[in-house]
Amino acid sequence: MFQLAPKNTKTEPMRDVLAKTLIELAKENENIVVLDADLIGASGLKAFQKAFPERTFDCGIQEGNMVGVAAGLSENGLIPFTHTFSCFAGRKCIDQAFLSASYAGLNIKMIGSDGAVTATTNGGSHQGMEDMGIFRNLNNITIVEPTDANMLRALLPAIVDSYGVFYIRQFRRCTDAVYTEDSTFTLGKGNLLRDGSDATIIAAGIEVPEALKAAELLAEEGLQIRVVDMFTWKPLDEELIVDCASKTGAIVTAENHCLATGLGSAVASVVTKTVPVPMEMIGVDEQYGEVGDLNYLMKKFNLTAEDIAAKVKKAIARKGR
Repeated sequence: MFQLAPKNTKTEPMRDVLAKTLIELAKENENIVVLDADLIGASGLKAFQKAFPERTFDCGIQEGNMVGVAAGLSENGLIPFTHTFSCFAGRKCIDQAFLSASYAGLNIKMIGSDGAVTATTNGGSHQGMEDMGIFRNLNNITIVEPTDANMLRALLPAIVDSYGVFYIRQFRRCTDAVYTEDSTFTLGKGNLLRDGSDATIIAAGIEVPEALKAAELLAEEGLQIRVVDMFTWKPLDEELIVDCASKTGAIVTAENHCLATGLGSAVASVVTKTVPVPMEMIGVDEQYGEVGDLNYLMKKFNLTAEDIAAKVKKAIARKGR
């Protein structure tokens, strides 16, 4: 069960929670190992390296090879966690993720950090807008975007215990706290954060706090908006999507990702086959990233609560046509 955190609270940096949690899990499970692609300082996993130097491998700037090495470790019974920035995880690792991990039926947990606009001043070359969509093409993969550090901490034990290929997209720094520290979650099931009857916002990652703010803005106008946190992109919670479409009659998706292959298209594939309703999508549309702080980039790419609220009103207006 989960509980929403008080408003305007922050979590620990996600990278610190990643390292601390993996260290605790590794104390109990000697098969957990970590691989990094020359970013061990940026990832926070230097703490894991200090605790378990013999179980930490810096593969250098060879992201694809890192996944290949992880496959060999998995083949020998270990549980490898790989890390690089999301842009490299998607663009440079897909061949090895396909052949050496998914096709081979191995047990590899791939982490891509700082997806899309959360890469901020690293700029357009490092803002991986397409990573989740790339990995959606693989069979037998679980794709997760933890909403905050409290969710990441809660999900990692289940990820360790679940055999198979995972792609975990996470922010490195502090996040808005959406959930309390004692919250628990189920992989493959979305969370209903707020109920409503006029429309549904299905959001993921940094867009979840924005979706909640948008619902509050719309409540001031008399609109009751359901908000869903769809933190597992694959397998998708189709039952919840159908329920939202049936009960609210309009859906808006919100993601920090390109629209062409992202959460919106995944949700739309369910809606069109089951309960066709008006849909609108928030995300990065045919644009490359650029240098800027997070607030600037959220406005630049129309990812704010105000942008979501405008799309919700547009979807509701289409309900009567």
